[in-house]
Amino acid sequence: MDHNIINTRDCIQRAWTNTMELVRDFEMYSKEIDNKEVADIFKKYAEEQGSQASQLRKLFNDYDNR
Repeated sequence: MDHNIINTRDCIQRAWTNTMELVRDFEMYSKEIDNKEVADIFKKYAEEQGSQASQLRKLFNDYDNR
């Protein structure tokens, strides 16, 4: 058995984790940057990534409950 092969569940979980990290990073940047235009872009990115993270979490739960 090859332990380096990533299964579907692991891919979904990893994508969800990575996306949640991006949400945190973009939100932090939006609050720390003194340029309002750039801060607003990061805030928008945080919201978009949050939506994607929510979708990935649902996908993970649905896949895990099979």
